Amino acid sequence: MEKLRHIRIAVRKTVFILILFCFFKSKGQTLGGASAFNFLKLPATPLLSAAGGVNTSYSANDVGLATNNPSLLNSNLHTQVNLAFNSFYAGINAYNLAGAYHSKNWNTTFGGAIFFIDYGVVPQTDAAGNVNGTFRPRDLVFQVSAAKKYLEKWSYGINAKFISSNYLLYSSSAIAFDIGVLYNDSSNHFSASVLAKNMGVQLKGYAGSKEDLPFDLQIGLTKRLAKAPFGFSLTLQQIHQFNILYNDTTFNNDNNFTSNNGFFNKFFNHVVFATHVYLGENLEATIGYNQLRGMELNIGSNGNGLNGFSAGLQAKFKKLQFQYARSYFQRGTAYNQFAVGINLNQLIGLGTL
Repeated sequence: MEKLRHIRIAVRKTVFILILFCFFKSKGQTLGGASAFNFLKLPATPLLSAAGGVNTSYSANDVGLATNNPSLLNSNLHTQVNLAFNSFYAGINAYNLAGAYHSKNWNTTFGGAIFFIDYGVVPQTDAAGNVNGTFRPRDLVFQVSAAKKYLEKWSYGINAKFISSNYLLYSSSAIAFDIGVLYNDSSNHFSASVLAKNMGVQLKGYAGSKEDLPFDLQIGLTKRLAKAPFGFSLTLQQIHQFNILYNDTTFNNDNNFTSNNGFFNKFFNHVVFATHVYLGENLEATIGYNQLRGMELNIGSNGNGLNGFSAGLQAKFKKLQFQYARSYFQRGTAYNQFAVGINLNQLIGLGTL
């Protein structure tokens, strides 16, 4: 018992050191769109989109969620593959392919993912607006992951990412890392996690000078009720900085818009809330709300509909999973995301490898 107590103390110290490291690493980080590679904030899987776009502790036995938080990788995801498609705005399409493999010899679960954004064909113009042709801008993230279990309820993992952007004459690349620590008490249907995202450096700047990456330090918990078909997730984003709302005062003044950025809103801009409804053994619905997204995309004092809200549905079968999410950006506009998960070990017998 004494040895176990010392181990638990060591784990708590590790989490504390991780938080401190991320706090000092985050000094000088920028807000809103002022950093490079902001597409890294896009949720690559429908389950994450449905939960408000930001979540660290919700697992749902989905390898797509593990691409966001590597500590969610576990042996149950062995040979699972997830392919997601996001029909974004203005003809922009995003694709994500993720997979996992558990090595018994190393007692480690490995993962890999490719996130690709195709902006379609864009007119190439000069400063006077003359069309000189077309080009096709693209963003790409390739990542490898690894996670291990520690004691009975703890796990930790890391993502290593290579990031590349190509916008005709302007291109950039970077390397970044995500580090996650997860506590999962399955008997009580409770999990909590700390996640540090996008710690890295730009290798090549778009115009020579280097820019910050969109660092984010997140902490969250998920709890499923014991006697009701409901669960809840509460996630705090960008906890390394208090005021995180991007506020364009010049734009607001020119258009007579007011920005409510008092203490109450500054606090709740960190909060992302989700409700999980278990409709049966194989069917699950999720509704999420992201306060920061709602605040940043509101237009003046006009009604903004379901801005900041999201919803999704997952149907699970022995060999396949089907996922759908819809996220709202301002009144009357939303994007749809679809995914299919395949359990290769069940489908074609790869579980023997």
